Amino acid sequence: MKRCTSYFSIALLFWFGSSSPVFAHPWKKSVDLGLTVTQNSYSDSWTGGEAGNVNWVALANSVFEKKFSEIINSKTTAKFSFGQTHSQDQQTKKWAKPTKSTDLLDIETLTRFTLKMWVDPYLAFRFESQFLDASVPEVKRYVNPKKLTESGGVSRVFYKTENNEILSRLGLALRQIITEEVVDTVMKKTEINSTSDGGIESVSDVRLTLSDKISYTSKLSLYKAFFFSESDKVKGTPQEDYWKEVDVNWENTISVSISKYVNVALYNQLLYDKDISKKGRFKETLSLGLVYKLF
Repeated sequence: MKRCTSYFSIALLFWFGSSSPVFAHPWKKSVDLGLTVTQNSYSDSWTGGEAGNVNWVALANSVFEKKFSEIINSKTTAKFSFGQTHSQDQQTKKWAKPTKSTDLLDIETLTRFTLKMWVDPYLAFRFESQFLDASVPEVKRYVNPKKLTESGGVSRVFYKTENNEILSRLGLALRQIITEEVVDTVMKKTEINSTSDGGIESVSDVRLTLSDKISYTSKLSLYKAFFFSESDKVKGTPQEDYWKEVDVNWENTISVSISKYVNVALYNQLLYDKDISKKGRFKETLSLGLVYKLF
């Protein structure tokens, strides 16, 4: 947490020390709110074994960008989503407790120093978590686990217009994962554990407007650790070198605007972290729902 505080202190110093009221540009703001609901229901006399269900997902995506001075540009991206599935028993037709279907809390701040060179230095901070950890049903844990990533290096904008941007960056990164682990389900006791590692990070962001109704966004994150705080604990086990593998997080979204408030979105995500699973994890969501743009 001290490293997080130091990052923001340095960023604020650059922002306010180098900016001037004459030069400062206005904020570029974008906030989208969305709600998707799917519902099936059957009467008690219905035959065939079908059961009713209700699935809902609420989301909020926002981007705040500002040029504080001739050389300092700051961009904060936040993505929040949470959804549940309510299912009905096939025999009794009673509704079971809802289960979580979607959960995401992702905030990233990127500060670039535009020196009019081939590449621009940058500092970045990213916070990743979920609203509810439901891995142990007996013990509710909120905003768990927490992943903090601080990085710095060089970046380059390969393509940029008013509605399109392709930006890549490469740098050194430090990660800390703070986990509230359950030690006693009866007494509902937990303890806080944390691990840290450091290595090299590559992030590429793509934002393209394909037409007045279709847009595409993509984010590819690659991370290769050079050291791991728990390496001694896994030494001599089959998992000894798992932490050295490259972690992958690739997100893609195609969004189609049907009308002012109705939107269709296809989202898929590919994750690979050998410490969690030897196989890649894939998620795909096709949604039709309401979207409201605040800005």
